[in-house]
Amino acid sequence: MNLVIDIGNTRTKFSVFNKGEVLITVPLNEFLLQHIDVLKNEHPSLEKVILSSVKDYSPELKEALQENFKYFIELNANTPLPIENCYDSKETLGKDRIAAAVGAFDLYPDSNVLIIDAGTAITYDIINEKNQYLGGNISPGLEMRFKALHHFTGKLPLVKQNKFDKLYGNTTENAILAGVQNGLVFEVDKAIDTFKEFYNNLKVIITGGNAEFFDKKLKNSFFVHFNLIAMGLNRILEYNGEI
Repeated sequence: MNLVIDIGNTRTKFSVFNKGEVLITVPLNEFLLQHIDVLKNEHPSLEKVILSSVKDYSPELKEALQENFKYFIELNANTPLPIENCYDSKETLGKDRIAAAVGAFDLYPDSNVLIIDAGTAITYDIINEKNQYLGGNISPGLEMRFKALHHFTGKLPLVKQNKFDKLYGNTTENAILAGVQNGLVFEVDKAIDTFKEFYNNLKVIITGGNAEFFDKKLKNSFFVHFNLIAMGLNRILEYNGEI
């Protein structure tokens, strides 16, 4: 059994995998030392762990993970991957982006796959049928777009995501909803269309906290995988245990 720990900018999640299948995924404010004891008691077969973090964490946590598990790796730019990473600046590549690409590879090997992670930012990442991660695009997410309109103007109010299915608004608040939310849908649909022009039989995966926002909004078909990053981290862990 494997433990996957993903420390992000705003939240932390851990997942337990058994033979490639996720058993549990738990969101936390912080992964603490006592969580190790609880997990080891509840899952005595836990032997391997991978840690992916985008920010600093306590050295004591790393030491505890090394001491309590037979195999421990920390994802970084030099970690061996089951795919070829063609990104030029590997040290600046977000760990969540490369983990999602590996998750897509695990689901659809030898396929062209576009991964759209809808979170604080919207990221578009492409892996081709040669199992090469090529790179992608980074765009502001929904909340960031709402905040930017409010912050960089004198009078526009701060609007939050809400259900709105009209083409345009007839109040300032509705106009912002239409502009931001419809604009993001237009952007994503156009991005998918454009990638399809270059990559045959393209599969599209949407993940991230705002993945549900796109339900029944896009004209393009797509798959939703909320645990894509955790799946990718688990695949990286298994791969490193095999080599």
